[in-house]
Amino acid sequence: MDISEKILQLRKAKGFTQEELAEKLNVSRQSVSKWESGQSVPELEKLVTLCEVFQVSADYLLKPSELDQLSIKTEMLEKQQQELAMESRKRKEKQFCIWSCVGIYLTAFALLILLRNISLENDFLWNIFPGFTLPFIILAVATAAAIMVCLRHRNRHGADSRQ
Repeated sequence: MDISEKILQLRKAKGFTQEELAEKLNVSRQSVSKWESGQSVPELEKLVTLCEVFQVSADYLLKPSELDQLSIKTEMLEKQQQELAMESRKRKEKQFCIWSCVGIYLTAFALLILLRNISLENDFLWNIFPGFTLPFIILAVATAAAIMVCLRHRNRHGADSRQ
């Protein structure tokens, strides 16, 4: 693997666009493109800056090696694995939130039906809260509970994943 391939793979492994790398090196995007395509080679001062940006040695950039390619691919796979783990965690958070909301709203509807069918409390509560007032209050409380459960779960598990 030559220097052009290394620059390309290192840039991709770090998640930089050609434009972002060019800004870090204070060169044009076309210069980065020419380096990656093998049409030109970076000047010495740009090589030093490339080594700093990519956190590699000049030997690594200038000397061909098969191990270099393997380490870059390993870094890229690790990054993909982290992204997949993050997506999986987000999907699990959404599922937890959805099922929690379903449970809370089913409980609220069951409570409404129960209150409607209990005649002693029915007269008392329905006289205090006429029309749709009681169902509205129960659904508002259920909504607040659903929001609290989802936020608490997200905050608790979001803090765990950052550690």
